[in-house]
Amino acid sequence: MFNAGVRILVRRRNWGNLALVSRRARVVFGAPWPYQWIARQGLECRCVRTERVNGEWLVPRQPRHGTILYIHGGGFVSCSAATHRPITASLARRTRAAVFSANYRLAPEVPFPAALDDVVATYEWLVSETRGSPVAIAGDSAGGGLALSLAVHARDAGLPAPACVVGFSPWTDLAGRGASLRENDGRDPMFRPENIPAFAPLYLGRISADDPRVSPVYADLRGLPPLLLQVASTELLLDDSRRVHDRVIAAGGESQLSIYDDVHHVWQMLTPFVPEARLALGEAAAFIDRHLAHRTTWGATT
Repeated sequence: MFNAGVRILVRRRNWGNLALVSRRARVVFGAPWPYQWIARQGLECRCVRTERVNGEWLVPRQPRHGTILYIHGGGFVSCSAATHRPITASLARRTRAAVFSANYRLAPEVPFPAALDDVVATYEWLVSETRGSPVAIAGDSAGGGLALSLAVHARDAGLPAPACVVGFSPWTDLAGRGASLRENDGRDPMFRPENIPAFAPLYLGRISADDPRVSPVYADLRGLPPLLLQVASTELLLDDSRRVHDRVIAAGGESQLSIYDDVHHVWQMLTPFVPEARLALGEAAAFIDRHLAHRTTWGATT
């Protein structure tokens, strides 16, 4: 029933071609949520714009331990911290942790490595700003892939490890090799398999789609912080999460895979209205809260 309604809403349009025609259109979730709505959630919104960092803080009135870095989705070509306030506000309210929602440069005008460079710079800034307080990373779709790529980069660069990583329907394979692209064709209410090769080249530029810096499913996934991956059973990107989960477990890591039935890609955005979205964000908030609470200093656990 849920996915049937989404099919009526989006009418199975070719999102990849739409992105080529109107790259900045808010094709899925519309305009930014207003500051007045944020205030009604009991949160303070503060914008940050420096030479290296661009985004916004969502801060509860009485914040507790830790910080969440959120990386928005949008196929690398659209959306912003402002469009994803339903998720970031919910995480801030539920965890009572301060959330920094990052903006990054968008393709096709600025392809790889701009987005990854920007979230790395943001993470390094947060590490400095929080002065030893734990930082969790979360993101959806393209932002979920960036969250994983950031965690891999932090490990390889010797940066303090995040407390945990959460991915909502993460796009981890820009090469589009997951079996679910074929198995869920016609079941996914939002996308078709041909949308993957339409979106991916806009971000890739001159590098290969199976480069682990853009497709973390092909990266070395050993030694990562605990992961929570949420994905819909009917979406094309189901195997983007399943394969990451399986590889992390095989490498001796900690990963939790939650597959939700009869919902669409990044259904968490509908948290004010849809029970499944509230359930998923409650699960994510509990996971983040648990790992933030257990981290007392960078690289140490209680």
